[in-house]
Amino acid sequence: MNSAASDQPQIAPFRRRFPGAFLLGLLLFAMAGCRPEAPAASSPPILAPGLAYTNHQVPKRPWSIHVVRVDRNDPTLSLQAVHAANAAVGLSSLSAQVKDVPGFWGTPVAAVNGDFYQRDRSFAGDTRGLQITAGELISAPKGISFWLDAAGQPHLTNVFAKFELTWPDGTKVPFSLNEERRANSAVLYTPAVGTSTRTEGSREFVLEAVKDGGLPTLVPDSKFSARVKEVREGGNSPLQPGTWVLSLGTSFAKRAPAVKPGDTLQLSTATTAGLQGASTGLGGGPVLVRNRKPIKIEVPDDENYQTSSMLEEHPRSALGWNREHFFFVTVDGRQRGSVGMTLEDLAAYLIKLGCEEAMNLDGGGSATLWCDGKIRNQPCDGRERAIANSLMVLRKTPAK
Repeated sequence: MNSAASDQPQIAPFRRRFPGAFLLGLLLFAMAGCRPEAPAASSPPILAPGLAYTNHQVPKRPWSIHVVRVDRNDPTLSLQAVHAANAAVGLSSLSAQVKDVPGFWGTPVAAVNGDFYQRDRSFAGDTRGLQITAGELISAPKGISFWLDAAGQPHLTNVFAKFELTWPDGTKVPFSLNEERRANSAVLYTPAVGTSTRTEGSREFVLEAVKDGGLPTLVPDSKFSARVKEVREGGNSPLQPGTWVLSLGTSFAKRAPAVKPGDTLQLSTATTAGLQGASTGLGGGPVLVRNRKPIKIEVPDDENYQTSSMLEEHPRSALGWNREHFFFVTVDGRQRGSVGMTLEDLAAYLIKLGCEEAMNLDGGGSATLWCDGKIRNQPCDGRERAIANSLMVLRKTPAK
């Protein structure tokens, strides 16, 4: 189900949605210089135009909850999914990712950690699901995904890749994108992954544009033609701007037809949701709130920590929104002043916050929120963890 804002029920303006006492208590965004200890005010002042921050303390649980509220109607603000080192793999702290944002994107004013990710080996930082950055597809969708369409409207649903390669003889096979290649798979690598494919023991095709000029930026739900420039054996082929590399695992290569330099391959980046024109996208999950109602958390009956932890109290991060605002939420956990939340607790809080739709993000030691120049929460590791990606609020740089 797509959940564009235009499809959502009309809601009252933010400050009318809750009783005055609730605003003064639970959700009052009262701050001075973004300090959570600032005294309460009669109405929720903002940190900067379109942006508000609060640290909500609930001593009885105890919980320490950090919330950034972003005005969706402020034309100077935008959301962007950002990856460590502006690449498709790699790890860096949230603060480092803020510093690495290209100046022409705008000035970061808030950020929250993003998707779950691979933590080790040569593809450490490969995100579990979708990432679209400035319109470029750098990681394939594999489940719950958030994205902004060409009109800037948010969506949240299950999205899966239907990527397909057509060989010169007309046969079609699936392929993956910018991830660790297995023996029985084909993976397309773009320059977003770095200077080489990081592969071993494989057959690889260096691809170039059919006509003069380099290959275009890879975008979702599109079709591309690419000419084989070179066939390489052994793996770890170099990646140059304007080229891609198609890598075949050893088992996959045995079934592939003969391909030589000069042949043309057809590639489709189709998905199950239709992401054409999306400006930004980020994986996560599970969905916590749909149409202002909590989604029941279904936990498989197994011994997997990733699933069992969904019912336990841990540090959490989430993204939510309604017609007027986006919300970045991080809950401290595993510490004396804040034990963390279950996903059900988090969903209930997001609904009280006013969210119509919301998605869980990576939690635990990854849960981090940055606002107005510094980390606002207390990461449970005692320091920032190196993470794969994040979602940022950027303010457009005024034209000179």
